[in-house]
Amino acid sequence: MVENKKIVIDEEYQNQRYLYRFFKRILDIVASGIGLIILSPIFLIISAVIKAEDRGPIFYSQIRLGKGLQPFKMYKFRSMVVDADKKLEELLEKNEVEGAMFKMKDDPRITNIGKYIRKHSLDELPQLWNVLVGDMSLVGPRPPLEREVAEYTDYDRQRLTVKPGCTGLWQVSGRNDVDFNGMVELDLNYIEHSGIFFDISILLRTITIMFKPNGAY
Repeated sequence: MVENKKIVIDEEYQNQRYLYRFFKRILDIVASGIGLIILSPIFLIISAVIKAEDRGPIFYSQIRLGKGLQPFKMYKFRSMVVDADKKLEELLEKNEVEGAMFKMKDDPRITNIGKYIRKHSLDELPQLWNVLVGDMSLVGPRPPLEREVAEYTDYDRQRLTVKPGCTGLWQVSGRNDVDFNGMVELDLNYIEHSGIFFDISILLRTITIMFKPNGAY
């Protein structure tokens, strides 16, 4: 049986792809700006429903690590109870995926509205602001938590050679049905074959998945 060849990302080459990065940034600015304007009614509706369910904040922010381990504050619609981070320690032993990532299908911290917006990836919409200001890109590897990166191997850290994204090859390829190692392989495959037309195809697949979820929870 032949083993799959390990992907080695040439970070210097990725940093020198100036033309691709220029057009990718233009796409990010234009698409995120238009998205924030067009989707503003949906922002208002989700905000009102979250506020109606409990008295907690509408938005949730969390420090994530981006390209080159650069920390930044990532925004989401709050889909969990207010003290969700404090309750995480109690649930770590119930993690349903192997590797440096926590996933639990019936996570008791998720609110009623949270289940719906997570299923359709609507909780991720505020990250359009992260894209607009340059913390993230529309397409790229998901930004990890610092505690997750602490468990990374050198191979896994290759995910952090490019700017993180709101969506990516992992999200449109099964998402929670793919384990941590599978996610790393998909992310590295994306980085190795990245290009504007590949990015656009992932964005189009992402829009489809928002209406027909593929395992998100």
